[in-house]
Amino acid sequence: MKIFLLIAVFSFAFFSCGTGNTSINSSPIDGNTKKDTVRIANDSLEYEIIIVEPGFQSWLISQPPRGFYGQAKLEGKNRQFVAEYNSRVLQPNLYSRNLYGEQINYDPTIDYGYEVNYLLYNYFVYFQEKYNQKFVGGRN
Repeated sequence: MKIFLLIAVFSFAFFSCGTGNTSINSSPIDGNTKKDTVRIANDSLEYEIIIVEPGFQSWLISQPPRGFYGQAKLEGKNRQFVAEYNSRVLQPNLYSRNLYGEQINYDPTIDYGYEVNYLLYNYFVYFQEKYNQKFVGGRN
């Protein structure tokens, strides 16, 4: 069985939003954080993607709907964006650790399916807009 774990926990969101020193729990008091957490898992491939970013869910609603882009296009963009993101993680003297906390394990030989690629692509677009970052290849 192929073992691969894709964890895209953008912990930098906690630090950049000033919540790095508090824990997130599932209590009813913490309803806003729960609404801004996107989790997708596939037990057969043993991967998981978690996006914890305040405002991402409401921003996502205003974007082109699922099916607007083909999976091949999303995969191509995600390969570019992940490579650029991971490159910046390895250059902490040039890029903030608050934004680029840890590498994303994205294997282009694995078919993660449309939903994962759609959300990952949109997260990168959101990330670039929110934090004024420019990745090679941009949005489209």
